[in-house]
Amino acid sequence: MHAAHTAQGQYPGVSRPGAAPARPGSGTGTMGRAGRRVVAPIEPEPAPVPAQHFPDDFAEVLEATSTSRSTIGCVIPAYNEEESIAAVLESLLRQTRVPDVIHVVVNNTSDGTVREASRFAGPHEITTELGDQFTEVFIHDIGKNPDKKVGALNYGYSLVEGYDYLLGVDGDTTADNRAVEYLESEILADSRIGGISAIYSIDDAPIKGLVAQFLIAGQRTQFAAFNMQNLLRGRNMAVLGGQFSIFATKALRDVMRENHQNTPWVRDSEVEDSLLSLQIKSAGYLTKISPFAHADVGGMTTLRALDAQQVKWTYGAVELMWPGQRGDTKGQPFHPNLRLRWFENLSMLTNIVVRVAFIFLLVGSLSIGAFVFSPLWLIPPVIAVLLNVRVAMTMQDKTKRDILFAATGIPAELYMWVRISHFLRAWTSFLSRKKVDNWAAQAKAEKGGGFAHWAPLFVGIGVVIAIGVIWSLLGTGVQSAILAVGWPVLAIVTVVQTLFMFFKLVRRQYGYRV
Repeated sequence: MHAAHTAQGQYPGVSRPGAAPARPGSGTGTMGRAGRRVVAPIEPEPAPVPAQHFPDDFAEVLEATSTSRSTIGCVIPAYNEEESIAAVLESLLRQTRVPDVIHVVVNNTSDGTVREASRFAGPHEITTELGDQFTEVFIHDIGKNPDKKVGALNYGYSLVEGYDYLLGVDGDTTADNRAVEYLESEILADSRIGGISAIYSIDDAPIKGLVAQFLIAGQRTQFAAFNMQNLLRGRNMAVLGGQFSIFATKALRDVMRENHQNTPWVRDSEVEDSLLSLQIKSAGYLTKISPFAHADVGGMTTLRALDAQQVKWTYGAVELMWPGQRGDTKGQPFHPNLRLRWFENLSMLTNIVVRVAFIFLLVGSLSIGAFVFSPLWLIPPVIAVLLNVRVAMTMQDKTKRDILFAATGIPAELYMWVRISHFLRAWTSFLSRKKVDNWAAQAKAEKGGGFAHWAPLFVGIGVVIAIGVIWSLLGTGVQSAILAVGWPVLAIVTVVQTLFMFFKLVRRQYGYRV
């Protein structure tokens, strides 16, 4: 890993790899939410700090406390997070349980992330509901990093491996004020837990534009359904998302030892958090989702960016599911953490078959005047709408937009077709054996480059035209025979799918809020 050193004096309090971070001067305290005082951000030319003002080493803080407590080191990998990093750090400094140290690891960044983060560099004394707390924020600009987020995470791990827990936070994720407290309380209460994820959603308040609001509403529903599914599975979390999760460093060391790795995260996975979660589970630990800790992540506001993100996630999951695809781990298609992934992919495949078959059978029936409407066809979409409404009602911060998205049916159906395009692109890429850097593709898409997200639409149009031509060449007898077989098969598949939706609709949810 090559580090690009920041020039001394350019950003006070910003560390260079291998160098001790500079300490900021003291400033006038500001009141954060919940009445906690946070030391003001550093100024370009800080005043000298009295030697007795802050301890020289965090160990002295622990020695000064009357009771022992666990230690939490927070790592924030940051790539071009100029617009969000300040809110992330403010969110952490507002926590009732403040991390004992916060390391922002800036990598491959071309914007002002370092400048914005450096305003928070240095020690902070904070008064919280749990008493006076101390933390220190360090900013590390490691420059060009070929391992991208994985490299930043492993760099951060090397800085906090001596702590009891590692709190991983993405550079665009903010959390409720008690999130860290909830995560720490649960992981302390059960030594079998290797990691706990917060419940994720997206703050839709600042989102503008019809397309962006539609996509964010769909992502909020997608997150809510996924979170609820994990909560109802004994709170067993298949993926400890890097957005806001806490890990026992003992579990990470065990993973490294059992898998002969030098670092917890490996560079050759499209979904580094899914692989690590799988390895933690294999090492004998539990991977959980908190019922109380909530965090808002950064959402994708364009079709291009959402496509790149979802394709990367799906491709990486398929790679883990498929036996023998990865050189560093054996194929484990039926690993407990992958069973849910298989179910998700089979469910998506069913959605594709039902929708495509219905469209073609309907058009085919109309073309020969054999269409007969049945009110029973309304049952599946009605159940689907009711299920989507129930999911929306379980959101902790639901809005009118969430309810309308679910209740009107059409937006949710359109978003399903968007998800189908991601699914098909990911599987096509995987089965083609073509090596693609999906990390780079996502970064390019978020900047507005690329047209790959339109490929499923063009392919779909081509398939429709081809099937239409073939259908027109068939005789009426053959067409009738196809319809006679197709409709009953579709009916059976739809009935089974509808029953699954109905069971989800009536299933007890124990008051969980996602």
